[in-house]
Amino acid sequence: MQPEEGRNRVIIEGVKPEIDGGRFAIKRIVGDETIVEANILADGHDALSCVLLYRKEGQKDWNEAPMEFLGNDRWRASFSVTEVGRYHYTVQGWVDHFKTWARDLGKRVQAGQDVSVDLLIGAEMVDAACKYAAGMQAKWLATYAEAMRTGGDEAARQALSPDLARLMAQYGERGYITTYEKVLDVVVDPEIARFGAWYELFPRSCSDVPGKHGTFKDVEKRLEYVAELGFDVLYLPPIHPIGISFRKGRNNSTTAGPDDPGSPWAIGSVEGGHKATHPELGSLEDFRHLVEAAKAYGIQIALDIAFQCAPDHPYVKEHPEWFRQRPDGTIQYAENPPKKYEDIYPFDFETEDWRGLWDELKSVFQFWIEQGVTIFRVDNPHTKAFPFWEWVIAEIKRDCPEAIFLAEAFTRPCALYGLAKRGFTQSYNYFPWRNTKWELTQYLTELTQTEVREYTGPNLWPNTPDILPESLQFGGRPAFMSRFVLAATLGPSYGIYGPAFELCDNTPLAPGREEYLDSEKYEIKVWDLNRPDSLRGLISKVNKIRHENPAFWSNTNLRFHQVDNEQIIAFTKTTEDRSNEVLVVVNLDPHYKQAGFITLPLEDLGLDPRQPYQAHDLLTDARYIWHGARNYVELNPLTVPAHIFVMRRKIRTEHDFDYYL
Repeated sequence: MQPEEGRNRVIIEGVKPEIDGGRFAIKRIVGDETIVEANILADGHDALSCVLLYRKEGQKDWNEAPMEFLGNDRWRASFSVTEVGRYHYTVQGWVDHFKTWARDLGKRVQAGQDVSVDLLIGAEMVDAACKYAAGMQAKWLATYAEAMRTGGDEAARQALSPDLARLMAQYGERGYITTYEKVLDVVVDPEIARFGAWYELFPRSCSDVPGKHGTFKDVEKRLEYVAELGFDVLYLPPIHPIGISFRKGRNNSTTAGPDDPGSPWAIGSVEGGHKATHPELGSLEDFRHLVEAAKAYGIQIALDIAFQCAPDHPYVKEHPEWFRQRPDGTIQYAENPPKKYEDIYPFDFETEDWRGLWDELKSVFQFWIEQGVTIFRVDNPHTKAFPFWEWVIAEIKRDCPEAIFLAEAFTRPCALYGLAKRGFTQSYNYFPWRNTKWELTQYLTELTQTEVREYTGPNLWPNTPDILPESLQFGGRPAFMSRFVLAATLGPSYGIYGPAFELCDNTPLAPGREEYLDSEKYEIKVWDLNRPDSLRGLISKVNKIRHENPAFWSNTNLRFHQVDNEQIIAFTKTTEDRSNEVLVVVNLDPHYKQAGFITLPLEDLGLDPRQPYQAHDLLTDARYIWHGARNYVELNPLTVPAHIFVMRRKIRTEHDFDYYL
């Protein structure tokens, strides 16, 4: 069967970025430049013109950016995304007869050939362009056409003028345009979606009185502390009523004592469910006051959304069809054999009333957005239906495009990335278990230098209430310091579960287990925030460094460098204009001093190999004058197991007070 139009000679292939054939959107941050490339070709030797088309969702007309020829039929253009929300883009190409004519005319003129007929041909094309122009542009085109009809050297010179080329690029006829078969999407998020430091705490452990249940007002008193540490997001585990039936006791015991508060993730009681606050924490009004108080400190509140229910949740009575029924008439509780979670009922996403379930869960997000929250950490999203996430996130972001979703997706890589493609802004990942230089290099390269970076943002956490990695259990305070520096500098977004982290809590439930002994998930803790061994000084300093150095604000500028010691890792992050270049060096051995030589690609860093340069350690304020590509470092894990260097090139003489910038 013949096509409707067979004269479209241009072929468009290999468009990037394009995720799974255009099935999913790429992700960007407000202000980002979106670079698009494509293979665009045609038969023969005619010149092509190609444009990138883009528009904000809801706009009728396309914006147009001319594409640059890179060679080997590869073309490139870019556009900036200036608002949160969704953008669309595609590519067009056509055989440009005027550009072909002008190219050949130039060759004929250079060869001294008679071009009088060629000029007449060109004049016809310029005349045709006049009908698409108006005002002065139309008059200029008509003047060029008339001059070309006169013939001679002057006519040829005007025909080849750059001004005429620009006018024809804008108004020349575009015959038989090929438009790429797909319109691709960009989801644009606010800056906090890329760059931010998260701090997790349990509100119930914020009381000044030992053993007393903390409140939202107690959390308000803790805001100054969180702000001094330099965090941008305060993340709260579930703040809802906690179930009584099958409540867990200390250390996840199946028997709860009368004073055991239960797990916050066992959501729901007679006091309410996912749209209620735990009575001992305070009222909804108290929570809204906390949200506003946090804003005054430059902190956003993030809420945990856990779509599961305690047996006492109102949903269990109101909508028993949303849960899986067992043959004995009981509801199936959560299991990960041999582990049993009798205090939690998972939703059945195969229920016949799946539409009602979806709508209700969507309303949970909407409710908390109405309370002033736009950042959500989602508990175990890989255990809920993927189509639901794709639908609900799109629905929420349509009305609240600034909403951010962090996936607690400690799961298989394909599942983790699948959730990101379906809308999750950020994701937990495997950082807690990547410890060697090879592991860190391979994994962070995958996250930042492959297609993955187009649709997911890693959020690096060295610990969580569920995860106490072996590296922290056996490495002591030095391991906490090195893992913190790695998390805070490898990626623009990271988080810690505190105060357990800054106080270096590293006692496991049992040998070989990655759970905390006396876990805060099951009891109210009392933390001494003023302990002299606290890491609060290091944390606040590093967060200050992150905010003052734009090189840390990006996820795609990470480059690892050679060190002749496997216990030392080194990497740089550099702004596009090289105005800010940082080198991070970390001792991965928490027990022994390590030393070695770093080899840097000086030219890639814009450093003159013939000139000395300064490495200014922002952690200790020490300054080193380095020469050449290979330089020595030494790190003691018992003091500060890392360097965060700003690299400064020499711009003046040694007679100046400070001659490195």
